Amino acid sequence: MTDELDVLRYSAFAATPAGGNPAGVVLDASGMNEERMQRIAADVGYSETAFVVGRAADAPIPRYRVRYWSPAAEVPFCGHATVATAVALAERDGTGDVVFDTDAGAVTLRSVADADGRIIVSFTTVEPQVRDLDPSVLERLLSLLSVDVADLDERFPPKEAFAGNWHPVITLRDREVFDQFRFSPADVAALMREQGWLGTVTVLHAVSPADFDARNLFPVGRITEDPATGSAAASVGAYLRAQGHSERTVGIHQGAHVRRPSLLTVSIPDAGGIVVSGGATRIR
Repeated sequence: MTDELDVLRYSAFAATPAGGNPAGVVLDASGMNEERMQRIAADVGYSETAFVVGRAADAPIPRYRVRYWSPAAEVPFCGHATVATAVALAERDGTGDVVFDTDAGAVTLRSVADADGRIIVSFTTVEPQVRDLDPSVLERLLSLLSVDVADLDERFPPKEAFAGNWHPVITLRDREVFDQFRFSPADVAALMREQGWLGTVTVLHAVSPADFDARNLFPVGRITEDPATGSAAASVGAYLRAQGHSERTVGIHQGAHVRRPSLLTVSIPDAGGIVVSGGATRIR
């Protein structure tokens, strides 16, 4: 059982009523120490729980300090928990612009209500980065996924991309290989810890230039496969921009393999942070 406090629960980026990625949200975690936040995140059991630990007193727009914890450790940034927290704040205080100060940097958000009254949040990431993936690390990763270089989509060379967390990004050419690859969570988690990958291992299949299917592996956070990963979607946007991809808005379809279909919309400007949009629904 979690601490005696109000832990809100939301499902973010849902493509169907049964889809999306659940996140815990604690809107008042001021004065809470790291041990307690870690314990609450472990008790909640979702891939991440967000904690609002403070608010700037003199900011021109609402500005909050937010920290994120998986059941196993603190992570610098979490996209779906960011969206869930922004929706919770909008439900409490009204829609508009806010800034979250995270361990990855400042993240700007805008919430609006659609025609049905559903709150949609768009967040703009910190300045992204893309770098080469070491060939020996790539070889080890592919081996752990039981795939090889011949299975890669040559249009999308493997890289590491950052938009809040570092994610290795690999793209598989064949749909059947994408659907059926298997891995040992413990072995993949060990490689992730070694490489400092605090987010997910991002595996893509290009359906069209504007649509990608994604599987995001998160055993380092004690979650075998994540249903919807905002930071990974943003990193994919950064990766595509670095590759000169022509589309400026792409859909990331995720979660089908864990029976929680999700959709993340990624807008890719010519420069600056990547924009990820979606909603969140209260679970209880």
